[in-house]
This record gives sequence, structure tokens and C-alpha cells, in this order.
Amino acid sequence: MLENEHILVTGCAGFIGSHLCQSLLEQGAAVVGVDNFDPFYGRTRKEHNLAMIAQSDAKQRFAFHEMDICDQEALAGVMSAAGVTGGVHLAAKAGVRPSIVDPGGYAATNVLGTQSVLSAASQARCRRVVCASSSSVYGNNAKVPFGETDAVNHPISPYAATKVSCELIAHAHHHLTGLPIAMLRFFTVFGPRQRPDLAMSLFLEKIGKGEPIDRFGDGTTSRDYTFVDDIVAGIVESYLRVDAHGYRIWNLGGDHPTTLNELIATVGEVVGRAPIVNEMGMQPGDVERTWADLSRSSDELGYCPSTSIRDGLEKQWAWMQAHREVVDS
Repeated sequence: MLENEHILVTGCAGFIGSHLCQSLLEQGAAVVGVDNFDPFYGRTRKEHNLAMIAQSDAKQRFAFHEMDICDQEALAGVMSAAGVTGGVHLAAKAGVRPSIVDPGGYAATNVLGTQSVLSAASQARCRRVVCASSSSVYGNNAKVPFGETDAVNHPISPYAATKVSCELIAHAHHHLTGLPIAMLRFFTVFGPRQRPDLAMSLFLEKIGKGEPIDRFGDGTTSRDYTFVDDIVAGIVESYLRVDAHGYRIWNLGGDHPTTLNELIATVGEVVGRAPIVNEMGMQPGDVERTWADLSRSSDELGYCPSTSIRDGLEKQWAWMQAHREVVDS
């Protein structure tokens, strides 16, 4: 299915990117990975992720380049030299709360970086590009579940604003060049190798050690959590099918919102300890709820998430226990 594809993956050493690279290699693609090892979290984790890719039987079809996606000419050169046929753009500065502290840095990397990737893709004569957006673009949307045609002109964090901007840039690029582009709105992805700053990683680690966790708000906020394998399946299908749409936005979520209190209780059950909770106020930029309407992605991509919160947390906890040298780094 992907045997004739040479696919660029930006952010390849990250959580989702490393899983995607493994899946693409398993399906016959050649992969050119790009990452700049942003110091948002430790390099050791990203090097571990790359090592997992290197364990693939198809590792000879994987080439890695440490570089900045904002260097358009260098990126286009790498893509042209490798004969890249398409791209999946995942690299970005992540996190809602940190974006409030560094809005300029987020705009530079996320917005300018996305334009650089799209321009390089056209320069290298790529046939299609898939880009990561975020459920954050919906803000505190009054309607649930969130649908791709809902208005997204009220972001409540700089991170969310950059993702809205990326969608607009991608639309303009498609209009001007004809390059098929998919924008994927991810809904809180979790699983093995998840970033250490995210709630699930923090809760598993701290509750597992019998340490208190901070709960922001009264616990009734909810998220549509999505297991990483389901996200990867959606990315691959969007890559294969976006040509028929030109420019298209798809939600990739779990379709089963979970309250913060429910999440904390489930984590406690998975690690076998009663959670100790510090009650904190709501954080600026945090949305009250997310919930993906999967009608479009189901109909057009055959997207059907299959991993429950409980099963996914058990897999993530098992990975954390088996890789303490990485988790503790």
C-alpha cells in the first residue's frame, strides 16, 4: 500500500512521530525523519524513540536528519535528495500553558514552521502533505460534539491560535498550488512514550509512587482521550485519501469524553494506589471539555478508534514500568 512512498515525517523523534515512523516502515514506505530535539523535554526520551524506530526490520529505509523545520531551503534539499513523495508534518512547540509564557516562540515555530514545510514540499514536488492541528482550535465551543465545520475563531490560548493559523496557511497554500493537504485535529493523545508533561504521564508517575497530584478545577472538566495507535491509523488513512479532497480537515479523537475525576480514579485503579489530590484553581487557557464528532473521519477515512481509556492506560503504565531508565531521565 505504501511501498512506493518516500515520506517525510517532521517531529519524528517525538511521541506520535516515532510511532508513525514505525507504522509507515512496517507498511513498506521509506521514511525521512526530521527533528530538532527541542528542549521542551529531555533529549534522552527522543533518542529512545529513535532507537525504537531503529529496531524495525525495515530500518534501512529510515533516514534521520537533525534540523530546524524553519530552514526551508535545507529542508527542501533533504526532501529533493531523498525523492520524497509526501509529508506528514507533526513538529511543533506543544502545550497550552507554556504557550502563554512564550507566545512569540510558539508563533515562530508553529506558524512559520508550517509555512516552511509546505513551501519545501511544493519545492520538492511532493504529491500530498498531512499536518497536525489540534482540538484546541475549538476553544470553549458551546456545541458538542465538536464538528469540523464549527467556527474556530475564538481560540483561548496562543497554542490554539497558532493551530488555527496553520489551518488557514494550509488552505491558502492549497488554493495557490493545488497541493492536497489534510489538517488533522488531534484530541489528547496518550499511550506509550507520551510526553512527560501531560496529565496522564504525570498522574501515572505520581500516583504510582504514592505522591500527591494537582487537580486543576473541580474535576468535572472532560477530555476526549485518543490512544496513539488509533491516531497513527487515522494519519495513514488521511495520507492515502486526501488527494480526493484537495484540502480537508478531519477530527481524530476517541469519541468517549472522560472527566478529570474519572481519569484520576482510573489511573489509581491501573497503578493499584488511591490517588492523593491537591485541589487547585482552573488554569488560564484550559478548555472546559473536548469531544470529537467523528462522522466525517469515519465516513471518509474509515476511522474507528478501538482502544479504551482503561486499556490504553494499562499499556502506557506497562511501558513506563519497563523503561524506567527513560522515564526517570
